[in-house]
Amino acid sequence: MAETILLALLFAKIRRYEIKPLFKTWTFYPIIIFEIIFLFGQLSIFLGHYEFISFLKSLNTFYFCTYLLLVFKYRIYLQSIIGSIFMLIGGGLNDIVIKANDGFMPVFPTLSYLTGYAKTEAFVIVKDIHMLGNSQTKLKILTDFIDLGYSILSIGDVFIRAFVFIIIYNSIKKINNQRRK
Repeated sequence: MAETILLALLFAKIRRYEIKPLFKTWTFYPIIIFEIIFLFGQLSIFLGHYEFISFLKSLNTFYFCTYLLLVFKYRIYLQSIIGSIFMLIGGGLNDIVIKANDGFMPVFPTLSYLTGYAKTEAFVIVKDIHMLGNSQTKLKILTDFIDLGYSILSIGDVFIRAFVFIIIYNSIKKINNQRRK
């Protein structure tokens, strides 16, 4: 989700907010630490080491909880509720496609084959909810098809990432508004 954070920082900068103050608060650093952990996980996948995937999946809940530090520090409760609604919609969309495909999330890699992130044999080696999509896949529009080259997202995943964007952007906005007073 590093790209989502970077997108929120860029958007805040375009809106002429200072982003440096966000880096001066301790509440942002647990998020950075998790991002570094996930970056190492992505790197291990690129190198063909898949044993960390289940460990990384178990960290997701803790990762999203670190955003609560920003929510409580900057009292962005309404924004966090809106972000949480996006997360629920995203999770619901992912659940729908998983149930329609017998408990699996079909993946349609394109760019990731070129970058080396996705390898056909990885879907056999890694025993998780992902499977290589095919002509039998149901609800293809909800599957993982948005290929970034280092990650393949579904529409549900995009909704989930909206939560991250909303929290980061509104934290920066709140910091800037507090500094102007």
